[in-house]
Amino acid sequence: MTEIQRPGALYQQVAAAIREAILSGEFEPGAPLPSEAQLIERYKVSRPTVRNAVAALRAEGLIEVRHGKGSFVRSDGQPSVTIDRRVGRTPDGRFVMPNGAVWDEAEEPTPYRSHSTKATGQLLELGDEEALFGCDRLLIDPASGTRAMHRTLIPFEVAEGIPMLAEAPDRRPASVYWLLTQAGHKLWWSETVRAHMPLPDERAALQLPEATPILHLARVTHGTDDRPLILEELRVGADRAELAYRITADKQPARRAHA
Repeated sequence: MTEIQRPGALYQQVAAAIREAILSGEFEPGAPLPSEAQLIERYKVSRPTVRNAVAALRAEGLIEVRHGKGSFVRSDGQPSVTIDRRVGRTPDGRFVMPNGAVWDEAEEPTPYRSHSTKATGQLLELGDEEALFGCDRLLIDPASGTRAMHRTLIPFEVAEGIPMLAEAPDRRPASVYWLLTQAGHKLWWSETVRAHMPLPDERAALQLPEATPILHLARVTHGTDDRPLILEELRVGADRAELAYRITADKQPARRAHA
């Protein structure tokens, strides 16, 4: 039995005691949390106090609720899938995505017409409300069940210069890269990664537990004169995935010798 003898709101004291039990390994990752009755007996507090304490730990991400099963200690954070962000090429010049064979499409791709926003326009160096082709994919890793949301945005002006792309803007990224190189572009990529709490539709599509952030990747494909050509966005639960990159050193311009 554990007596609660700390300053602060009583539910916060109980939450702190449970947190210590989790971090010390007494309540192991993936294991069910003791029942409400057991927690009430352990800490000598009321049912509302226990419920508020558990709710606070859920908000912190230490506990997850599995409907019909109860509250469980969140897993130890080891990722279920490693997403390799390299772009490779075959001997005949076609592009290969290292994780391309990992992901299945959970639903049929959804192509549509859209417009640039402040955020996407900035990445594509476009003004607001510029016409775009969009395609959304919901992906799933069959080995782990990890889900990811992938979006491709292609400016009309880019697609119109490549008839095959304008006719089928819902192509997979590797196919789009190939068409861009066939049109004369020498490609390179820039990518940013940020984390944020999911919107309701993101949480539902990715089937995320409560208090779980998502990783939001934004990859821009650049072509001739460093012009942004397409934007890809990938969203995946931060509790399920880690990202892997190959980093190479850029060549620095040679310094001119002073006369």
